[in-house]
Amino acid sequence: MKQRLESLDALRGFAILTMVLSGSIAFGDALPGWMYHAQVPPPTHVFDPTRPGITWVDLVFPFFLFSMGAAFPLVLHHPLTPPTFFNLLRTAFRRYGLLLFFALFSQHFKAWVLSDSPSWIHQFQSIVAFLILFIVLYSWKEIHSPRLRGGLRLITLLAAIAWMCLGTYSNGKGFDPYRSDIILVVLANMAFFGTIIYGCTQNRPWVRVAILPLVMAIFFASKQEGWAKDLYSIDSIGIIQIDWAYKFYFLKYLFIVIPGMFAGEWLKGLMSETVPSPKWFGRAGVLGLMLIGWNLYGLYTRQLTLNLFGTLLLLVGMYASLRKQLSISLNKLFQAGAYLLVLGLCFESVEGGIKKDPSNYSYYFVCSGLAFVALIVLESALKSPTGKRVVGFLSVQGQNPMVAYVTGSLLLLPLMTLSDIKPYWDSMNQTAWMGFAKGVLFTGAVSVVTYLFVQRRWFWRT
Repeated sequence: MKQRLESLDALRGFAILTMVLSGSIAFGDALPGWMYHAQVPPPTHVFDPTRPGITWVDLVFPFFLFSMGAAFPLVLHHPLTPPTFFNLLRTAFRRYGLLLFFALFSQHFKAWVLSDSPSWIHQFQSIVAFLILFIVLYSWKEIHSPRLRGGLRLITLLAAIAWMCLGTYSNGKGFDPYRSDIILVVLANMAFFGTIIYGCTQNRPWVRVAILPLVMAIFFASKQEGWAKDLYSIDSIGIIQIDWAYKFYFLKYLFIVIPGMFAGEWLKGLMSETVPSPKWFGRAGVLGLMLIGWNLYGLYTRQLTLNLFGTLLLLVGMYASLRKQLSISLNKLFQAGAYLLVLGLCFESVEGGIKKDPSNYSYYFVCSGLAFVALIVLESALKSPTGKRVVGFLSVQGQNPMVAYVTGSLLLLPLMTLSDIKPYWDSMNQTAWMGFAKGVLFTGAVSVVTYLFVQRRWFWRT
């Protein structure tokens, strides 16, 4: 039973490690364009919103969002005693608040944000910030008194907020709520709305699906004068600005999170099923891996017709392999993934082609479809000894993603600077192989720290 959930942890682990990798490889002209976001190509990495296509880097964030959606059925589903709306709101606000704090605090205490020319003091402050996040986000099960545990975390949280709000940062500027990690702000919003949506629709999945056309309608209607535009444009409550913490624009990612909720429910069903033919399941996994690579190649190189026919051919092959499994859950995962992928390819010509930023419907549907396929690939990998080791490694990283996300910026980079290692690491920008090795070494170090935290069961949770 535990093994069946490894695929979800592994998908999350893959997303967080590739997120670290994509941010630590060499920038400039050392590596080809498909090693970066499609809209920020080398060598200048200047954002070009007119450039269509996606790369592997553009799958990282949607895969993580998809994993978040798939986790809701595992943590919120209570068939006998469904949570009350008040409890859902309390859980949603708690997760939202902690993730928003995480977004602000982790960004403000990066050494290069603390100062334009960070000294050893600023590097040390980053490390202290990492330790503070540990205290706030760790459960402290070693302390038997719930009041003492809660008191320790609350006092540390309040002290951290005060330190952040009263601090001085680069160019002598003070605290700025708009100075935040936008990825974490989006995750905070998805945690809030996702908690409420799944909690209210766990026994009425059709309502969950019906929400998406409503969101889509408001996006389209917001381009014209009317109440939809007013709703879309809300950026304050009275005199208080809230657009640093919430934008209706963020709700576009529900098109990835809500499909993930269905994946989580079907993964739970898969836990009670058996896979009778590892051979055919393995073939489906290989075809699924080819399908992901084929779409990245076809959409990036803009060979759209060839990509569509190749996609349909690979989907037929996967369908033929999975039919032999007689698994209801596996086939549901495949059918949803195939439908969303083809739907995304049908939307490809809309809004100038598939793009991560500004993201469009082709992007949401294609990435959701490929995330379903990725789960099938990971499940099939569990059936072979080598695949099981790979999935096991990724699943460990996925069990503690918040640690992996900030270890590089708040712990490793300051330690590398204080120990005079960083100049050697920075110099690895000369060739493609060195530029890639730079990212691999850094990502490997992050994975080691995350592994040690998981081994000690030092989980960070919101």
